[in-house]
Amino acid sequence: MVTPGLVVQGQAAPFSTALRSLVNNPWYSDVRFVVGQEQQEVFAHRCLLACRCKFFQRLLGTEPGPGVLEVLTAAVEYGLEELREVWEVKTGLVLLLGIWLCLEFVVKVLDVELVCEALQVAVTFGLGPLQEQCMAFIETHCQEALRTRGFLELSAAALLPLLRSDKLCVDEAELVQAARSWARVGAAVLERPVAEVAAPVVRELRLALLAPTELSALEEQNRQEPFIPVEQIVEAWKCHALRRGAAARGAPCHRRRGTLPRDHHCFLDHPF
Repeated sequence: MVTPGLVVQGQAAPFSTALRSLVNNPWYSDVRFVVGQEQQEVFAHRCLLACRCKFFQRLLGTEPGPGVLEVLTAAVEYGLEELREVWEVKTGLVLLLGIWLCLEFVVKVLDVELVCEALQVAVTFGLGPLQEQCMAFIETHCQEALRTRGFLELSAAALLPLLRSDKLCVDEAELVQAARSWARVGAAVLERPVAEVAAPVVRELRLALLAPTELSALEEQNRQEPFIPVEQIVEAWKCHALRRGAAARGAPCHRRRGTLPRDHHCFLDHPF
């Protein structure tokens, strides 16, 4: 038994010819792709795109579609390197999409709310140029970026290059608290101890830059909520006691671009 409403009466050939006439036809088209450096226009129809591709169903439907980074992620996942042409035989539909176009656009629209998410995509898929752009942006807008949801959701692999940077425009005390918040979120999601989540990145925190009173407060907080290995705090205390930089291995003392001056910093310039 045939379900009513699913049968189309008439010959298939004229119907197919009529559909083919819509391919790349500006008449009545409601979607326009601008492709490549030459800005070539390719015309399409929303209904055809949606019925032939689930990605365009989301993009063009009534529900909120994928964001800029989701488009880039889809391009990478489906192997659309440089510029690749996908041909759909039945409809003659040509879809052109390139990773480099997405990258160019993402870099143009980078802002504080987007940059950490973009950094995560870059690290996940090995997009070196995008990672460099994101790093440079965060280094300049570090204080704002640390307060975003995207920062709290970074993987350890994405957070490491940030904590290793000398160009961060943020003081170490603020960076330590941001790293603690990051570890707390990860611990809640992964159901693991905070110290365990923080272990891959916490060594990059430069505790010797903190003043003695700040280091004492951090030590007390660390007793209540283990976050930093005890030996790392001890190494920072050695820098203060010996009045020398890098007094012990694993105690980085290089000041960052945003490090606020403290009285003991003059001693950090003296090699051990």
